Amino acid sequence: MISSIIISIIAGISTFQLSQLKAFGIIRSSALLSLIAYGILYLLTPNYELLSIVFFGASFVGMSCPSRMHNITVTISSIIFAIFFHYLVPLLKGYGGALGLSAFLSVAIIQLFLHLSGKLATSR
Repeated sequence: MISSIIISIIAGISTFQLSQLKAFGIIRSSALLSLIAYGILYLLTPNYELLSIVFFGASFVGMSCPSRMHNITVTISSIIFAIFFHYLVPLLKGYGGALGLSAFLSVAIIQLFLHLSGKLATSR
């Protein structure tokens, strides 16, 4: 679980940062970094298949809009993604549904928290 969280944070932040360069977009950033991560993980760990799937899914978190998210919120969303991924994979058929659902929920939770905390701060 700890390795999934670390991989998830690396994926989210690196995709978020690379996608802000003009030569890259969110799709190219996710694809390129996922391919690089797969190659590195293949060489370093016997658990490369699962960790490369976690990396790819967490890169969806990094595809978030920079005007709504920043490094801290992407990091927190990436941690939440890893936790959701860990618990949703056994419940859903295939990785595709678990990846997208985990990424959506992790970003939505952070956005909901930011929205509600902003409402609470202005109501005081």
